[in-house]
Amino acid sequence: MKHLIYIAFLFLSVNIFSQSKYLTKTGTVGFEASVPSFEEVKASNNSVTAIINTDNGEFAALVLVKGFRFKNALMEEHFNENYAESDTYPKAAFKGKIEDFQLASLSNTNMSFKISGELSFHGKTKQFHNLDVEISKENDVINLMGSFKTLASYFDIKIPKIVKNKIAEDIQVFYDFKLKKK
Repeated sequence: MKHLIYIAFLFLSVNIFSQSKYLTKTGTVGFEASVPSFEEVKASNNSVTAIINTDNGEFAALVLVKGFRFKNALMEEHFNENYAESDTYPKAAFKGKIEDFQLASLSNTNMSFKISGELSFHGKTKQFHNLDVEISKENDVINLMGSFKTLASYFDIKIPKIVKNKIAEDIQVFYDFKLKKK
């Protein structure tokens, strides 16, 4: 009987101190590097894995680079071979923390938060601070979305002179995650 009480207490304490995590494997990350008067340079990936620890606001996302889809198949091929070099650098990842995150404060109305962390892409890592992120919660789903600008040069991506005026150096990155309790 004494052992049964200890086992019950152990399971109870594990549940109390376990971290609450929400996860998705169908998140969306995209980017746009279009220049006016030229063909749209825009892609998205709808198979992004992301996780949030609701106890401390830690957030991470993993993107398989070959999962980005463009309107133009040739552009997709050039992106993977010449710019992202996705055979050499198959993944991109973001790891960071949402400031002042509290699960209990979330509702079905978007709330603004700040997130800071590091983005790794093309073998380079860049720190980002105080990026805006909108978060809401409906039932058991946390919705997390936002966008930010970055530069191709931060990740040592060379844009050839022949197309330099057709591809923006400033890249708008957008993301949308619907995370469910793990």
